[in-house]
Amino acid sequence: MRTFLPDEQSTLDAGSAIASLIRGAALFRPPGFQIRLVGDLGAGKTTLVRGVLRGLGYLGRVKSPTYPLLETYHVDSVTVAHFDLYRLEAPSDFAEAGFEEVFAGEGIRFVEWPDRAGSLLPPADWIVTLQAQPPEGRVLDISGLTTVGCDALAALKL
Repeated sequence: MRTFLPDEQSTLDAGSAIASLIRGAALFRPPGFQIRLVGDLGAGKTTLVRGVLRGLGYLGRVKSPTYPLLETYHVDSVTVAHFDLYRLEAPSDFAEAGFEEVFAGEGIRFVEWPDRAGSLLPPADWIVTLQAQPPEGRVLDISGLTTVGCDALAALKL
């Protein structure tokens, strides 16, 4: 699925649409749902996650996990883990940080810069690519990689 998002609000709205899908399909149940976020710095990856969290009803601050590498949010019965692996120097840093445990339970996992974890990440359900289109817009491209991911993508209404 590919669509043009002309501004920040449309990126937040796309996140809200993903949140509706998450709620309706109970994608947070075991083994959870992993979304890999790909795009240059400033492409809108964290903005999309912020839109998902707002769509789930989270009212607190949503910040990029660039420095802590992981921010976890709890909204009702949904756990959202948001990784930013940009600062990892080697895939072994992912394992040493104990991040593999986060993928063992239920929840939604967003992973920015997934290539930094190498082969240590479990298989993703979606790859979401955001590519900036100046002056303000971006192209959103979502690909399903698992049966659950493809089924969810077919149900997504952007």
